[in-house]
Amino acid sequence: MNIAQTLQTHILALPTSFQAEVLDFVEYLEKKYGVGLVAKANDNEQTEAFIARMTHSLGDDFPDDISDVDLGEDSVKDLL
Repeated sequence: MNIAQTLQTHILALPTSFQAEVLDFVEYLEKKYGVGLVAKANDNEQTEAFIARMTHSLGDDFPDDISDVDLGEDSVKDLL
């Protein structure tokens, strides 16, 4: 049995209130060391904030409804 399975076995044997404490501790460790699901969520939030900032800086005249039809097809590249 690996460590994740061992943890799961122990956690499932605990009352729900203790399971919540374990989750709080795991989230604390994720925040402290910048790893895990909390770090991934933080990365996603930063990416979304960046996109929002960049979108507002494009200007009112920038088209926001560009589709694949507008982009056309890639041109054929000559072989070397």
